[in-house]
Amino acid sequence: MPKPAKELKALQVKNLSAPGRHAVGGVNGLCLNITETGARSWILRVIVGLKRRHIGLGGYPEVSLAEARDLALEMRRKISAGIDPVVERREQRQALVVATKQRTTFEQAFTRFFEEKVEGELRNAKHRNQWRSTLKTYAYPVLGEKAVADIAVEDVLEVLRPIWMTKNETASRVRQRIEAVLDWSKAMGLRDGENPAGWKGNLQQLLPSPSRVQSETPRPAVALDDFATWFRLLRARDGIAARALEFLTLTASRSGEVRGARWGEIDLQNAIWTVPGERMKERREHRVPLSAAAVELLEAMPRMLNCDIVFPSPKNGVMSDMTLSAVMRRIQESEEKAGRPGFLDARSRRPAVPHGLRSSFRDWVSECTTYPSDMAETALSHLVGSEVERAYRRGDMLDKRREMMDAWAAFAFGRDVEADGAP
Repeated sequence: MPKPAKELKALQVKNLSAPGRHAVGGVNGLCLNITETGARSWILRVIVGLKRRHIGLGGYPEVSLAEARDLALEMRRKISAGIDPVVERREQRQALVVATKQRTTFEQAFTRFFEEKVEGELRNAKHRNQWRSTLKTYAYPVLGEKAVADIAVEDVLEVLRPIWMTKNETASRVRQRIEAVLDWSKAMGLRDGENPAGWKGNLQQLLPSPSRVQSETPRPAVALDDFATWFRLLRARDGIAARALEFLTLTASRSGEVRGARWGEIDLQNAIWTVPGERMKERREHRVPLSAAAVELLEAMPRMLNCDIVFPSPKNGVMSDMTLSAVMRRIQESEEKAGRPGFLDARSRRPAVPHGLRSSFRDWVSECTTYPSDMAETALSHLVGSEVERAYRRGDMLDKRREMMDAWAAFAFGRDVEADGAP
């Protein structure tokens, strides 16, 4: 039987510095391990059955000498009672994992997922709020208090079925967001198995296809026959919001891109507006060739001191989305007050909205010109072609699109020009 190690005092243990394993006595096999870097920790060397075990008891000085001896003595008592402390610890960790899975609710999982991933990816506050509001409204009543480990297809269907036929676009987004939360939960070890909110090969077999359910409701656009009149009324209005809407029209851009435009993005000399990827829907840089009319508009815009925003709000911030909508609404109200129908979408007969101006541009390309479809889609910053085709497509047809945007501006001004798309 090996000779028991000398029982060291607390001060002697504190003064140990040589790398290696130092027996400290008091309990057979208790050592202070010192690494080459100077890190210190307690180890109990024991034999359990026929296996030699090195059991960690914590770091020093966080665990004092007296505490280490108490822990080591407790371990040896368990071994004498036929318990393997290593196996016991492993089982405790597994039980903790199971307990964590059982405790983590969908609401708790979403909160962490939102803070750790969604907020870092979505710069648009409106889109972040939509994530929260849709899940709070539709998913939480069914899934909120339910453990993510226990959520099954039937639970997801209980969320979706009441709104699938009547609010299919919203329901589809809710499904995608539930799927994302549950994918994150699986990656975090909070659930196992297939995702019950997945579409392909799963809910696809249980719910009607969105393409069959959703009725096509594009944003109301200004009819092409009325466009020059509408644009003339817009240009007659004063104010930065009216100029922002005019610029949006001439560039066929999205509201957020225009409202957030910075002078640093605009090269007036070369008539190019480069929108950085973080401000684009597709998260990729987009170059916009500026027509002569667009350049003239920008050159007439006042530049605010210490403000790089092209179309700032009264407080020199980014104006709200509703500001541009209000300009269109006032034009429509003025027309109706004068006894005229105003500017209604040709299909839905609803008053036109800012986003519908992009549809007007697309209709103009298709119906009034022979410019290629992919050129128009590129101008609208839509993805064109398959993933492989996009990988080989190096250019963005900037010079050709410049000719198209000049022709579009001429159309908006009511000028009779040839826009045939010829090279």
